[in-house]
Order: sequence, then structure tokens, then C-alpha cells
Amino acid sequence: MASVSIVFRKEKTNKKGEAPIHFRITKYRKSHYVASGIMVPEAKWDDSKKKVKSGHKNSARLNSFLANKFAELQDSVLEHETVSRSLSSRKLRDKVFGKAPSNFFVFADRTVEKYKNEGKIGSYHKNLSIIAKLRAYNKGENLTFHDITPGFLLKYEDHLRLVCSNKTNTINKDMRFLRKIFNDAIRQETIEYESSPFRKYQMKLEKTHRDYLTEEELERIYRYPAPPGTRIELHADMFVFSAYTGGIRISDMLQLRWSDFDGTHLNIRIKKSGTQVSIKVPNLGLEIINKYKTTSQNPGKFIFPMLPETLDFKNPALVDAAISSASAYVNKNLKLIAEDVGIEKNLSFHIARHTFAVRALRKGISIDKVSKLLAHAAIRETQIYAKIVNEDLDNAMDVFNVSV
Repeated sequence: MASVSIVFRKEKTNKKGEAPIHFRITKYRKSHYVASGIMVPEAKWDDSKKKVKSGHKNSARLNSFLANKFAELQDSVLEHETVSRSLSSRKLRDKVFGKAPSNFFVFADRTVEKYKNEGKIGSYHKNLSIIAKLRAYNKGENLTFHDITPGFLLKYEDHLRLVCSNKTNTINKDMRFLRKIFNDAIRQETIEYESSPFRKYQMKLEKTHRDYLTEEELERIYRYPAPPGTRIELHADMFVFSAYTGGIRISDMLQLRWSDFDGTHLNIRIKKSGTQVSIKVPNLGLEIINKYKTTSQNPGKFIFPMLPETLDFKNPALVDAAISSASAYVNKNLKLIAEDVGIEKNLSFHIARHTFAVRALRKGISIDKVSKLLAHAAIRETQIYAKIVNEDLDNAMDVFNVSV
């Protein structure tokens, strides 16, 4: 049961020799204070009676105010405790007196900054952009959590679609990050769960088409007659290697070192998730990787030499910039290769990952094993590829359809 008392905070005495009178709410041996707005000298306070002494010129008025507020506070605390006995002293205080609205952008900026501090520069820039869009929409003005209602989100969604020309799934990503900020604020008890507009706002998502290469198309890239020793040969090899070896992302491919390869397996930590995986390299992958071996192999050297050997990996911003630059170079050459070999799909390195997933499932590897090889956080991410395979099987069965 919570208790309410009036306390004279003499430890907070100011330069005038006055100290504040607070109401104290105590529950589970924890106390929280609410200012009464009254300050008096210690000599004018009767601590035994919890009253301002009669020698103070405004004692009658101040004591009447304290008595009335004390009674109101006791009644309010009792009312809220009747509804929920689990409320802490801090939550009781907030329920009774209300809570000052928290600045959404201050909290959001701290959330975004964590990505930078953790070295997740790509996530930092992506989410910084999401908050910048919201700031621009709000014309740089302050925004509290309470200001963001389901109606606000609907209007902002229209703005993103009509003014920013964002597609449905881009809007979904923006909204998911805003929802994360609300969820973090709830966990940190900055706001109440009931304050979240995402309880009533429904996010939209469109089904996306994931391109992948057929066996014949992948063979065309493998057979691509690139001049030996050129960058375009290296980029083609990297693509095919990924399509055969776990669908490794380009950010991880670029950072592969000879120390990660034991002759049969790649033992790596995935950059995006931090997951440790061990991938057995198939014969064609071994053929490709052996092309880049040298007689005096340095374990610290990159297997696929794209990043500068002098790159400072203690500086996440420099690493992210180097990976982004190299990725753009690879994807540019992949589009040239696709054009040369007659592949009409919008070829990028990530299609190698899709290609591996679809090929693995078609060859009978179970979905849980494919999920582990792809280092997916949840198997539902892998189920997208399973649906592609199932659609292919359904289409194959159409050959049995006959006209009636």
C-alpha cells in the first residue's frame, strides 16, 4: 500500500535560506516527490505537525493549501491503487499529477546515435534520414510523443507518398523505425504503453518480387569471358561464389580474409547480425577461391582484393564508406555483364543471395538449414524463398491442365 506524506526538504535550502515543501509518495520502500510550490525558512516550519508555523505571515493560507492538496493526493493515490496495485511510486505520481510530455526528437536522436556508437554506420545513416524527413515535415518545430497520434501518422503517410514520392514499402520502413522509438520509450518508461499511436495505426506492406537467376543464367555469368586479372573478372567471380556459397552479402564478401578460410570452410562473423557461421565451400567455390591464392599467402590479406589493405577498421565510418564505394563498383560491372550475356533482370550483388536461397531449397536442403546458412534472424525471412519455390512447383503442375 502506498503512503503519502508532507516533507520539508531542508537539504535543498537555497541562498535565501528557504527550503521547499514536497509531497512524498512511498511504495515498496521507494519514494518519489512532487513539489508543492511552497518554500519557507527552516525556522518557520513545524516538522512534528507538518505545518508552517503561525509566525509566518501567510501561515493560514499556506497550511490550508497544503491540507487540501494532501487530501486530494491521498484520494487520487487510493483511486489509482484500487485500479492497479502494481503501480510503482513513480507511476502513481505520474498518474496523479500528469507527466510532462517528452520530446520525441531528443529521444529519437539518442536512439539513432546508438547505431553510430555501435559502429553500425549504414543503419545510422538510414535512420538519421528517416528522422530528418519527419523533422522537415514538422517544419523543425518541437514534437512530443503525445503529438504523434494515429491521425498524425495517417497525415504523415500521405505526405511521404504524395510529396516525397515514397513507395508503400519505403513508408513501411520509416514507420517501423518510428514504432521502434515508441517501443524503446515504453520499455524505458518514458511514456505509457497506452500512449503509442501504433496500437491503432495499421502499417501497410506490398508484396515484393525478388529476382533470382536460373541455373542457365548463373552459368552464363560463370562462363563470362572477362579479361583475366581485371576487376570485371573479380566481380563476376564474387557473384558466382556467393550464389554457390551461402549467399554471402557483399559487405561480408569484401571483408573475407584468408584467415577466415581453413581450406574447406569459411568461418566468419556476419557483419549485419553479428552471427558466427561456418560454411562449407562447394567445389566450384573452391575453384574460384583458388584463383586468388598466391605462393606466399598472408592470412591477413583479403581473399577478394577490393578494399584498401591500409583501411582503418577501427573507424566504422571509413569502413562503411569503403564498402559502399566498392559495392557500387561491383554492381555497376554486374549490370554490364548482364547486358553482355543477355540477362534482362536488374542484376545486383544481392541477387546472388536470392539465387543461392532458391537453388538450395530446390535442391532439397531443408528450410531451417538454409536459414542458418543465410544467417537469418528468424525462419520467416527464409520462408519468402520457400514461397517462390512453391509457386514454381504450382506453375509446373499447370502442364496437366486440359481444356474441358
